Amino acid sequence: MPDEKPAGEADDKSTETKPAEPVDDLVTTAHTLATPQGELTYTVTTGRIVLREEVTTDDKYVGLKPRAEVSVTYYALADADVTERPITFAFNGGPGSASVWLHLGLLGPRRVDSGDVGALTPPPYGLIDNHETLLHVSDLLFIDPVSTGYSRASEGEEAKKFHGFTGDIESVAEVIRLWATRHDRWMSPKFLIGESYGGTRGAALAEYLQSRFGMFLNGAMLVAPALNMEALYDADGSNLPDPLFLPVYAATAHYHGLLSGPVDEVVDAAKAYADDYRTVLHRGNRLTAEERAEAVARVAALTGLSEDYVDRANLRLEHTRVYAELLRSRRLVTGRLDTRFTGPTDSYIREQMPYDPFMSATFGPYAAALHHYVRAELGYEHDGVYEVITDKVHPWSYKEFEGKAVDVAAKLAEAMVTNPSLQVYVAMGRYDGGVPVEAIEYSLDQMALPRDYLQRIETHVYPAGHMMYVHEESRLRQSADLAGFVRRSSHR
Repeated sequence: MPDEKPAGEADDKSTETKPAEPVDDLVTTAHTLATPQGELTYTVTTGRIVLREEVTTDDKYVGLKPRAEVSVTYYALADADVTERPITFAFNGGPGSASVWLHLGLLGPRRVDSGDVGALTPPPYGLIDNHETLLHVSDLLFIDPVSTGYSRASEGEEAKKFHGFTGDIESVAEVIRLWATRHDRWMSPKFLIGESYGGTRGAALAEYLQSRFGMFLNGAMLVAPALNMEALYDADGSNLPDPLFLPVYAATAHYHGLLSGPVDEVVDAAKAYADDYRTVLHRGNRLTAEERAEAVARVAALTGLSEDYVDRANLRLEHTRVYAELLRSRRLVTGRLDTRFTGPTDSYIREQMPYDPFMSATFGPYAAALHHYVRAELGYEHDGVYEVITDKVHPWSYKEFEGKAVDVAAKLAEAMVTNPSLQVYVAMGRYDGGVPVEAIEYSLDQMALPRDYLQRIETHVYPAGHMMYVHEESRLRQSADLAGFVRRSSHR
């Protein structure tokens, strides 16, 4: 006999209580920062906003359905004229990284005291005033893409729809559109700044915001941008990355005392040989024994690697293997995102670096600072995990690029052609072993732009790594460069 329903239980499930729709969860606080350039009085709004999507059924408008709740932090100077005051939309990359790195490392009015290579700040680290904050010249909105920070897909929604090139671009663009609309920023000078994959996102966003919403930007600031993935990762049959990585290998070997002379001369020598190196790789088995031996000796001399290693690698130097090999005799691996950093490992016969000493040195300070800052200084309380950097976004979808390289330089070029006022700032780190200077320059060189348009791209190389702002000299220079860029680009 089937179980009888308890008295009063309805057969019609339509009477069941539906979960409440999510609502914006934001707090605002007022702050003052005393700097050598003057006092900054500003407000900070932080928390999560709900992204909704227009829903239609049979061509009939149904309404707006919640899709995601996205964590943001907004800095606005008090009593500013929004038609004069710039706003900068900021994000990091990964994919899978929250915006905490740019937020508390370079741009915001408070920054992490993490130290630098050779002088790391021990736990519990520190949080100090950032007198060089970009808030001097621009309001700031930091965005954590879905599944990073406190951002999550709404209840019942699949997160994976946001975990790919197009879904990511569309959702971040919607945050920007929504915030600009609600806060009357459409007539403000507008900028993007993205780091690493955030540069990939930023280049594509510059075009998407224009073509989808008619939002034309004043500037795009790209920090260590991954513009063309083919230039960064070894693939079967590709000889592109190896010559582009040669200068960072040389700079790294010099930094660790394996090569002598001024670092600029060491790097220039590697750059000068890069074209010959590419020709050597292209010729492959057509090289004579003498030509191959000469190339092995030349690459070894430029990189600090042994001739035996270069020979066994068949002249092809995959970067994570190089960072495991270079200091093997010292029982160390170098960093990838900043090759100035080193660390021990559990085994010194590993073919590839088992971890990145740079990430180990920075992850803890940024995570600690963010959690303290949000609750203690900004008054926002949330019990969920703040995903500083997560693998939950993987596998990341690049279905739009199936059969071809992931390359967004063309989208940036299209945005620049369509918007003659769009200026571009590009930051590169000499010791960035993940997105090297020459790989970025190669990507920029391939942009199909009229020659006079190239004057609208300014590039800067700093003597540090991927997050060049962990190096104090570079941070000060970069802060000044960014402020100057925003000032020049705001009103032309």
